Amino acid sequence: MRRGVNPGERDQICGNSESLAYMPFERLERDGGTRLIDRAVPEEVPVAIEFNGIGYAVLMATPADIEDLVCGFALGERLNTPDERPLDVDVHRTEYGIVARATLPPAQTGLLLDRVRHRATDSSCGICGIENLERAIRPLPRVTAQSYAGRQTIFRALDALRDHQPLNRVTAAAHAAAHVDSEGRIVEVREDVGRHNAFDKLIGAMWQSGTSWSGGFALLSSRCSYELVEKAAIANCPLLVTISAPTQLATARAASAGLMLVVLARADSLLTNSLLFTDTSFSANKTLWYDLQQCRGASQKI
Repeated sequence: MRRGVNPGERDQICGNSESLAYMPFERLERDGGTRLIDRAVPEEVPVAIEFNGIGYAVLMATPADIEDLVCGFALGERLNTPDERPLDVDVHRTEYGIVARATLPPAQTGLLLDRVRHRATDSSCGICGIENLERAIRPLPRVTAQSYAGRQTIFRALDALRDHQPLNRVTAAAHAAAHVDSEGRIVEVREDVGRHNAFDKLIGAMWQSGTSWSGGFALLSSRCSYELVEKAAIANCPLLVTISAPTQLATARAASAGLMLVVLARADSLLTNSLLFTDTSFSANKTLWYDLQQCRGASQKI
């Protein structure tokens, strides 16, 4: 059974069938059961935006309604105003992503050039501002560290995470990134209003203290974005666990780096991307891998 989308609804979502992909996951239940599922995940591609022939930004976006995206983005950047005529946008698909070209009125040229100069020094998150689609998705290093965390280890850490989030407990507005050891004990936590910032803080703290993953993993109180996958791979993190779902790009990027994901990590079940690996290509988490191998004989595809 495919989770999240009823048959016939795919083409209605965002007005474009390319908005969704179906990825294979294994559902690990707390009682030891395992089921195979195909789950809908949102597509995510780099979209390069050009105004008047000038590369302005690359955004990561769902590949639908691109004309709307460019027009709304231009308004948000104050490159035009709502009382002006909407922009004409030409959308071109390439092997690297999407290029969207729009023309601003000649009177806006000076403002456009000023904005481009400003964005060149802006430290925005993600890959916004990279003006080359080929640079947007760069190869990741192969994960070589090992995690020895099994499913019960992950459930143990999930149960404990709330007690290690003092900022979120007071504000209900902060993400957490935790380093968990191989027994499920939370070693260190960093919080921030931004999920990327929280993970950067954790990785930075571990780097400064000389701490390794030591058979453990990273647990994040957020969705699994491609940026977090990239940060995990670069930090040689062998297992990334997130509370919410991944995008298609995040799942694909993790597989390319040999990084095991556990997503939609809840009190009663977890989803893993282990079906994207073979026993010869996957080595980052032998404990969970063998757990899955033992369960697969009793698994029932749904």
